[in-house]
Amino acid sequence: MMLTVSPLYPLKFHPIFKQKVWGGKKLNKILKKNVVGNVGESWEISGVAENVSEILNGPLKEKSLNWLLENYKEKLVGEKVYNLFGNKFPLLFKFIDARENLSVQVHPNDFLAKSRHNSFGKTELWYLIDVEKNAKLILGFNEKMDQKKYIKTLSENKITEVLNSEAIKNGDAFMIDPGTIHAIGAGVLLAEIQQTSDITYRIYDWDRPDTNGKMRQLHTDLALDAIDFNQSKPRLDYIEEKNSPVHIGTTDFFSVNKLVLSQTYIRNLEEIPSFTVYMCLEGNAIIETDDFSEEIKKGETMLIPAQLPEIKITTNSASFLEVYIP
Repeated sequence: MMLTVSPLYPLKFHPIFKQKVWGGKKLNKILKKNVVGNVGESWEISGVAENVSEILNGPLKEKSLNWLLENYKEKLVGEKVYNLFGNKFPLLFKFIDARENLSVQVHPNDFLAKSRHNSFGKTELWYLIDVEKNAKLILGFNEKMDQKKYIKTLSENKITEVLNSEAIKNGDAFMIDPGTIHAIGAGVLLAEIQQTSDITYRIYDWDRPDTNGKMRQLHTDLALDAIDFNQSKPRLDYIEEKNSPVHIGTTDFFSVNKLVLSQTYIRNLEEIPSFTVYMCLEGNAIIETDDFSEEIKKGETMLIPAQLPEIKITTNSASFLEVYIP
């Protein structure tokens, strides 16, 4: 029998910080996270095993995301989402700071990830928050590639010669489908929305040791079946508007809008069949429901439970990524 539980409200979670050999200081400097050292990632909302988020605010403070799901079920995530995923939270939200290049890598699709790791695959969307001059992303190949040619290039240690570098600026967005060779370049701070998965196949790591002084494992053979050699176009085009959600990108797994506000805004969420997550990119706001209000500031993330039909966002200036499951 389910326990009597308090009403749901806009939820904030304790970030989970990840020290990385390639990490920097921007999570602290730009997003005002209280961290020291070279922190590469802030996991904002996570249901990944051993990295399950805990609530930061309100009556349910310190309860885990897993506990929430078990007790509130479709009230938290929506009926359709709960029927599909049960007590497994389907998305992972991160801020990533790359002081150095990340490894060149590829993610498996759902089929490969399920058969090999009993996991979801990894489709992800990147939104670029702060881009240093001449920073780049690696996305796909710069020439037509097939498996035979790829193996030859790898064996001759010439993989960097065939990688496509993408020029970038603040506000750019990219959809990284499974099978796309990719790497975040040095000097990029971004928000990442992805399926709940921590599976990455590294194919090249710039010949550098990790934080323990050891070379990180490469996954050459596993990656071979995961790479999609048909060139995709990951860049997402959108035109920014104020005081109305602007669609950035949609997959089978999530949909992402950008919401730039210069005034108080009432957001009707009744048509959205899932929870909604707000990642604050700039400014600050008060998010209110009938009986609860909570501040959200740049660098913070908030989950609006599926059962809440409407929120009021009070601000003079704030911008967000708005994420839900279509």
